[in-house]
Amino acid sequence: MVTFGIEFQPKYPTQELINYCKYAEENGIDYAWITDHYNNRSVFAELALIAAGTSRIKLGPGVTNAFTSSPAVIASTIATIDEVSSGRATLGIGPGDLSTLPRIAIGMETPVARLSEAVGVIRGLWTGESVESQSNKVFKFTGAQLHFKPKQKNIPVYIGAQGEKMLETAGRIGDGALINASSPKDFAFAVPIIKKAAGDKKFDVAAYTSFAIDQDGKKAKGAVRPVVAFIAAGSPVPVLQRHGLDLNAVNTIKSGIAKGDFKTAFGAVNDAMIDAFSIYGTPKELNAKIDGLKEMGCTQIIAGSPIGPNMNNGIRLIGKYVIV
Repeated sequence: MVTFGIEFQPKYPTQELINYCKYAEENGIDYAWITDHYNNRSVFAELALIAAGTSRIKLGPGVTNAFTSSPAVIASTIATIDEVSSGRATLGIGPGDLSTLPRIAIGMETPVARLSEAVGVIRGLWTGESVESQSNKVFKFTGAQLHFKPKQKNIPVYIGAQGEKMLETAGRIGDGALINASSPKDFAFAVPIIKKAAGDKKFDVAAYTSFAIDQDGKKAKGAVRPVVAFIAAGSPVPVLQRHGLDLNAVNTIKSGIAKGDFKTAFGAVNDAMIDAFSIYGTPKELNAKIDGLKEMGCTQIIAGSPIGPNMNNGIRLIGKYVIV
């Protein structure tokens, strides 16, 4: 069975974001994932308000990290959101964002160890028992304890993952993975790594796509172009080579973004990049692309920003034509 999620950045006024999530719920979408960056509104405050304003949709950060917040704070906050939502909270957590954390003087040493230890601590705190983790390399908790429990016995933990080491980590410690990719090629690479690490346990492979839907396919394609520029600029060379992309064109994009020359950067985005790093088009075209992701083992499809030239219309089209 495949479920459907939607991703929002908390860049919108708070009530507007809440309204989008309500509309997503009304249109049958199963998960709302809200991104976490210091330069946008607080993801945890927004999630609590979304939880209070909805009744069915599952929700969580997509993704937070254990650099900007202690595992104790994450555990307490997500447990509170679980209480507010009557047991609908999820936790999306990753190793941290190289594009933003260095700008606030946060070094990103040992990201995999930090993430793995953080997830263990968070789960321990959710049990209500005293957490002793002196043997950890990063977090040495001595008798830490929450004075309340979440509504769910086991809040699902999703690991944000792309590279091979993080994919292995996701399979080993997670209940699911949020994989920032849109192409079957990337999932042909990722899914076997996850499955080997996860073994026989139930595991949700979520395709965190750059997604745009519209009855006019050209408008949908235009909507993803700026997002694809940033994805291409941030992708490692092996990923670019996997898709046979022009490295010179990608360097032009990088240079344009660094200079603030977005006209040049976006103009260098070609069709091969758009096909590699997004799914877009009419409902019929998108359903065919989603089928390709399902065949690769994806069990959750997340419609990530921009969703469409018009947000509300994009959400409506997903509910009417994509979710069946």
